Amino acid sequence: MLMGTLEATVRRNPSVSPLLRLLLGVIALAAIVVPVLLVSNAPHIVAHKRPPVVLSKRVVPQQELPPVEPVELQALSPDDARAINDSIPFSLAPNPAARAFHLSGAADSQARAIDCLAAAVYYEAGDDSLGQRAVAQVILNRMRHPAFPKTVCGVVFQGAERSTGCQFTFTCDGAILRYTPTEAAWTRARQVARMALSGTVFRPVGHATHYHTDWVVPYWSASLDKITEVHTHLFFRWAGWWGTPPAFNRGYAGVEPNVPLMARLSPSHVGDGAAPAPAIAVGDLAGLEVNLAAIPDSAIPASVAGDPNVFLIVLPKGIVPDNFPALAIKTCGERPYCKFMAWSDASKKPPKLPPSGEQAAAMSFSYLRDDSAAYAKALWNCDQFKRPSPVQCMRRIAFGAPEPMPAPSPSPTPEAKEGPAGLSGVRRKGDPAPAIAKPPVNLTLPAPRPSPTLTPSPKN
Repeated sequence: MLMGTLEATVRRNPSVSPLLRLLLGVIALAAIVVPVLLVSNAPHIVAHKRPPVVLSKRVVPQQELPPVEPVELQALSPDDARAINDSIPFSLAPNPAARAFHLSGAADSQARAIDCLAAAVYYEAGDDSLGQRAVAQVILNRMRHPAFPKTVCGVVFQGAERSTGCQFTFTCDGAILRYTPTEAAWTRARQVARMALSGTVFRPVGHATHYHTDWVVPYWSASLDKITEVHTHLFFRWAGWWGTPPAFNRGYAGVEPNVPLMARLSPSHVGDGAAPAPAIAVGDLAGLEVNLAAIPDSAIPASVAGDPNVFLIVLPKGIVPDNFPALAIKTCGERPYCKFMAWSDASKKPPKLPPSGEQAAAMSFSYLRDDSAAYAKALWNCDQFKRPSPVQCMRRIAFGAPEPMPAPSPSPTPEAKEGPAGLSGVRRKGDPAPAIAKPPVNLTLPAPRPSPTLTPSPKN
């Protein structure tokens, strides 16, 4: 455009000297070439991701038993976690296969071991036979290691009594209560478990005792050697002597414990005095994805004075209804029994239990946990928060009692005639049949009681 303007100017002024024409041409050419050169030679800007978290590595000496840490993840996005995991090289040390294991003990104990292992491989790896075999091998490796329990069920449910201390998340995040494998999937999982407990070894994971998906970074991975990958799962063993075959020297205890949580899947866990786990209603945490990471530690309230297991709170501003269970679970922490009640309206929150009828009706959310009965229940006030299923809703609470209806007067009973020899009620021939007196019917309605969902019983 600039060159066209200069040429038009030169044409309108024929007296312009050739030298000036040349100068104007050079200027016009520079106006075009210089921007092109600047753009083509601009420095290349690289967008750097957040730098990876530096993980310290400590090799535990043979004289010290390595700690078994709970699952705690670094606060990273899936992409950042994958970048960190990809930057950690696989160990170049030998990766020998584990020794074969053959289950022993009484028949009922063996049945419990099979079902515990089947539950672990299903809930940890889904209906993926290769992933299930890898998980089964890790569990058997742990059972032989001094840092872990000496039974299959003990390894699988280690720390399950604490919401933040479990080793396999399905045992403490409610997954085993929220959904059940299909009959076909459960059969396949039990077959994988039987194979692992009958001498089949999954060689690729060697003596791995830990694993995680590639989109998370647990803090414990800092002290471990990454040895292999199966689909999206990375497998680790302890560094140093504790990850070598001689460290896996523990014998099998031979007697598997009863696990109440397993009673929903396995009839083998309802014997020897163990009570079956109570049936959990369809709405009790069913289908809920509890995201504990969505709740900051600063949002956790204090318990009610005088009772560390009871929380009466006002819901924090901005929290979405789907995250109410996460707030409750994180607030309850590791308490085996916890009662959590929350209000949106601060003026309706009672200072202590029990709430009045109006306060109970204004409650926005409630959560009750009783680990001794494997029970957990979350309910919303659906007048305030719409839910996808009515089983997630609190029952409505009626105030007061209806006016009692007067009881009808009983019908008069005809006077019985005296029979022979003074026997009352004996009819003579030809006497009409006496009317039978009926007891009065009390139609007075009792006052309605508060909904049991506010303080539900584990057997409800």
